[in-house]
Amino acid sequence: MKEDEDKARRRLLVLQIVQPGLAGLMDGSVSTLAPVFAAALATENSWDAFLVGIAASLGAGISMGIAEALSDDGSLTGPGHPWVRGVIRGAMTTLGGIGHTVRFLISQFQLALSIAIAVVLLALAVITWVRHPFMDTPVFSAALQVGLGGALVFVTGILIGKS
Repeated sequence: MKEDEDKARRRLLVLQIVQPGLAGLMDGSVSTLAPVFAAALATENSWDAFLVGIAASLGAGISMGIAEALSDDGSLTGPGHPWVRGVIRGAMTTLGGIGHTVRFLISQFQLALSIAIAVVLLALAVITWVRHPFMDTPVFSAALQVGLGGALVFVTGILIGKS
């Protein structure tokens, strides 16, 4: 009986908090890579990259939060109240994008770029780590999925920024 309650509590935690938070963090971290790094490499100006990154982060956060809030009300899948999930997903999407964007407040462009790249790698590692215990994803599989997705988007930003 106690074991069943613990499993049910864990399932609710994963469905209501971890899953929308992780999806948001992944989306924010990855979806803002291309515009931020394209702007950074095209202009070689930290402030321009910062403005693009903030716009992309906030826009993605609002979009993903609303999309989650307007999704299933829980009657079909039972993931909890959609507005709570929406706030969590929107906030984490914004946080994921801002994580590597704020580095462009450093006026020295090369330093800002180097730190932003390091932060992106750290964020992808954190996402990989969270996927393992909470989503029952093997570490290698999680790293491959997150790394491949991040690399594809990052390369897209580089190619566009350098064109």
